[in-house]
Amino acid sequence: MSTAGLAHAEDQQLRRENALDALAGIVPASQREALAALLTNEDVATLKHLAEQGMGANTLRALASDLGYLEGWALAATGRPLPWPGPEGLALKFIAHHLWDPAKRELEPSHGMPTLVRRQLKAAGLLRTDQPHAPATVRRRLASWTILHRWRGINAIFTTPAFKTALRLAVRASTRPKQRKSQNAVTRDVLDKLLATCARNSLADIRDRALLLTAFASGGRRRSELASLSIGQIEPCSPVPADPQDPRSAKLPCLAIQLGRTKRANADATNPVLLIGRPAEALTAWLERAGITAGAVFRAIDRWGHVRHSPITGDGINDVVKRRCRQAGLDPSLFSAHGLRSGYLTQAAQDGVSLVEAMQQSQHRSMQQAANYYNESAHQRGKAARLYSS
Repeated sequence: MSTAGLAHAEDQQLRRENALDALAGIVPASQREALAALLTNEDVATLKHLAEQGMGANTLRALASDLGYLEGWALAATGRPLPWPGPEGLALKFIAHHLWDPAKRELEPSHGMPTLVRRQLKAAGLLRTDQPHAPATVRRRLASWTILHRWRGINAIFTTPAFKTALRLAVRASTRPKQRKSQNAVTRDVLDKLLATCARNSLADIRDRALLLTAFASGGRRRSELASLSIGQIEPCSPVPADPQDPRSAKLPCLAIQLGRTKRANADATNPVLLIGRPAEALTAWLERAGITAGAVFRAIDRWGHVRHSPITGDGINDVVKRRCRQAGLDPSLFSAHGLRSGYLTQAAQDGVSLVEAMQQSQHRSMQQAANYYNESAHQRGKAARLYSS
C-alpha cells in the first residue's frame, strides 16, 4: 500500500476511534461500534452538541440509532452518505422502500425495498425483517431526520405540505396493523397476580413490589422514568384521608414525585405525581431495606442479592415485568413494562375516574392518545357489540 493509502487508512481508523469515544454515554456499548462505522464526523458532532444541550439520554439514543439506520440505508440505496440537506426525493424513496404492499410485491418483485438494498441492510445488522416497516417507525425516523436537520441549522425540505400528504397516503395504504408496545394492559387484576409473586422478604421481592406499585399508581410511569428516578425527586407529604370526601377518615401515607425531564415534559415541569397508601408504603420499605439515601431509587441486584450502586436499566424493568408474569402463570410475551402505563389508564376508565384527573397523574399531553384507552373501555362495556351476544 502506498504512503498516501496508509495515511488514509490511519485517518479512517482515527476517525472511527474518535467516533467511538464521542458516542460513549450516548448509545449502548453493544451498538457503539456499528454506529461509529456508519456515522460521519458531522453526525458525531451533532450528537455531541445535543448531549451538551442536555437532551434526554433516551432521546439521544433514539436519535443516534435512527441516524445510523438512515446513513446505512442511504449507502445501500444510493451508494453515498446521507446528504444534508436531504432532498425531498430521497425522503420519498425512503417511504417507498419501507411502506409497501406485500400482496403487490408478489406480483411486482420491484415493488418496495430492492433486494440488494435489503440484503446490504441485513448484512450490516440494520434490518431484521422482510416485511414492510411499521408506519410509526417510518414516521419516527423521518421525524429524527427533521430534528437533526434543525440542529445542524438546516431547513428540512421534506416538511412541505406535498411531502406530508404523500406520507399520510402511504401510511393509509399500509397493510401492517399498528402494534401495541404491550399486547395486554397490566390492569389491577393482573397487577395483583404479579404482586402475589413478591410475597417473600428478599431484596428482589421488596424492590419489585415497590417498582410495580410505583410504576402503576404514579400514573403508569415509563420505564425510562423509573430507571432515572432519584431520591431527590421524592418528597414526603402529610398523610391524606383514605376517603377524599371524609376528612375524618383514616390517614394514608403520601409521597410526591417530581418527574423532571420526561419524554413529553421539560426538567422545569412543576406538577408532581402522587403515591398514596400501599404504593407509598412499598416504596418507603424498599428504600429503608436497601439503605438508599441518595442517588438512584431502583437499582440492580446481583446474583448474590447485593444492591448495586448503578440504577436498574429500562430493559431490566421490562425483565422484571416478564419474570413476574412467568412466575404468576401468565404468558410473558403478552406483557411488557409499557403495559403498566396502558393499564393505569385502562383501569382508571373502568373505575370511572375522569379523563382529565387521570391525565394529571399519567401526565399524558395528548388528550386523544389518553382517550383511546377510555374509548376502548367504554366500547367493551357498551351495548353496541352485544346486540346478538346471547
